[in-house]
Amino acid sequence: MIPALATLLVFQLLGEAAVLLTGAPVPGPVVGLALLLLALLLRPRSVEAIKPTAQGLLQHLSLLFVPAGVGVMQHLQRLGDEALAIGVALVLSTLLGLAAAAGTMLWLMRRQQEAPQEDRDAG
Repeated sequence: MIPALATLLVFQLLGEAAVLLTGAPVPGPVVGLALLLLALLLRPRSVEAIKPTAQGLLQHLSLLFVPAGVGVMQHLQRLGDEALAIGVALVLSTLLGLAAAAGTMLWLMRRQQEAPQEDRDAG
C-alpha cells in the first residue's frame, strides 16, 4: 500500500510542480491525475499495483470532506454575510451548466440524425 500511496503523491507533486512552473490555470492535483492517467495508459501493468489502494481511498472518500465541513463551520459568519452573492453564483452556475449540457445533448442528437444509416448500423 505504501508504494501505491507514494506513487499517487508523486504524481500529485508533479502536477503541482507543473502548474507552478507553467502558471497554468488548472489545479495541480488535476494535472497530476492527468499525468497519472497518461502513465497508466503507457504501462497498463501498473494499474494492478495501484488499484487496491485507489479502491480503498474511494471507499473512504467521504472522510476527505470532513476538513471542508470544518472550514465551512469556522467561516459560517462570513458565509452568512455573503449569502446573496454565493446564492446568485450558485444559481447562475447551475443554470449555465444545465444550458451547456442541454446544448451539448442537442448538438449530439442533431449529429446522430445527420449520420448516414450505415454509420448508425455499424455502431
